Amino acid sequence: MPEPSSTATGWSAARAGGPVSGRVVVPGSKSQTNRALLLAGLAQSPSDLDGVLDSRDTELMRAGLAGLGVGFQDLAPGRVRVLPPHQLHAATSAIDCGLAGTVMRFLPAAAALAPGSTRFIGDPAASARPVAPVLDALRQLGVRADADQLPFRLDVPQRLTGRRVTIDSSGSSQFISALLLSGARYPGGLDLRHVGPSIPSAPHIQMTCQMLAERGVHVDTPEADHWLIAPGPVAALDATVEPDLTNAAVFLAAAMATGGSVSVPGWPVRTTQPGADFLDIAQLMGAAVDLSEQTVTVTGPRRLNGADIDLHEASELTPVVAALAVLAEGRTEIHGVAHIRGHETDRLAALETELSALGADIRQIADGLVIEGHGPGELHGGVVCCHADHRMAHAEALIGLVADGVLLDDISCTSKTMPRFPAMWLGLVDPR
Repeated sequence: MPEPSSTATGWSAARAGGPVSGRVVVPGSKSQTNRALLLAGLAQSPSDLDGVLDSRDTELMRAGLAGLGVGFQDLAPGRVRVLPPHQLHAATSAIDCGLAGTVMRFLPAAAALAPGSTRFIGDPAASARPVAPVLDALRQLGVRADADQLPFRLDVPQRLTGRRVTIDSSGSSQFISALLLSGARYPGGLDLRHVGPSIPSAPHIQMTCQMLAERGVHVDTPEADHWLIAPGPVAALDATVEPDLTNAAVFLAAAMATGGSVSVPGWPVRTTQPGADFLDIAQLMGAAVDLSEQTVTVTGPRRLNGADIDLHEASELTPVVAALAVLAEGRTEIHGVAHIRGHETDRLAALETELSALGADIRQIADGLVIEGHGPGELHGGVVCCHADHRMAHAEALIGLVADGVLLDDISCTSKTMPRFPAMWLGLVDPR
């Protein structure tokens, strides 16, 4: 296999010489991995986890949990034994959240179980990612927080005094998941309400509730946007993490962009991962989808067509879908994703800027993007910025399949959820 081409000035996106076809084994889900690591760290006894993703986000989660007293044993590649302490303790060194939403939101809610002071820091851009609703919730439980964004310090009393919490989670479903994941371990349990506009990426809350139920924690929902958890233990569970279906989307999209056929094994028959929605989107844009024996195969059409697509429930797919819309013919409107302005970067602004620089006809609207697809013929190369955002890199690599000379400024950002992405991409596009 040829080596990925990377220089001091950037990474040259692989140009497809024809239809891209192949089979890609996608590593474990970041969303499930970080939830499983945290729940195992809160459990009554050790758990063995298989299919665990090894990436920057999951390394940050492990390091943060270790700082709070959780132990880890690497048993084999992708197989980890998690050793929970009797009680979490305050971290002696600052917990580095990087740019990981799950870490900067999930770990403070867990640190509320660790009396004393714990500091949280992150990448320079992390202060722009919203975390205030989680910190506000912790204040309602009796924790003191000295700021509303990274960096911040939590001062946790010997025993939490609150139980009822009301927050606005319209900026991210992770605010709700963060509190639910640790809620059973709070002395009074948790009575949590969301008040505000609709919660984006709500299937991730369903994922959280399902993983809690598998560990003996019942989440009662007496009405919409209201969750109740009684205080109690979290059971240990040996579990296997599903492949990351959102990461799989970029490889399946390569087939759509080039009229090829790409298969991903291990696709679950039933899942709470919103990335599974990509299969419906692929068909909407003209691709053929076959799912049999837990292997999904997407075959691209001769010509992609534009579509009206609501990604409110699966907003992580926006960059890849936007890139496909640029390659399609006809108008595509992506809506329901205003909240992704607060992701690793303002993704709507970044997509407009970077894809326009490659010749795309794309503009922002209040809650999404409008793209006038003219096919790949009007696209051209150029240097594009990844904005330290793995999903942006995926979108730009897709454009590079059909446009000569696309150069990404920082492919290393894909290590956030898929450290081997450059080699995996080249192995699919140019498997010599």
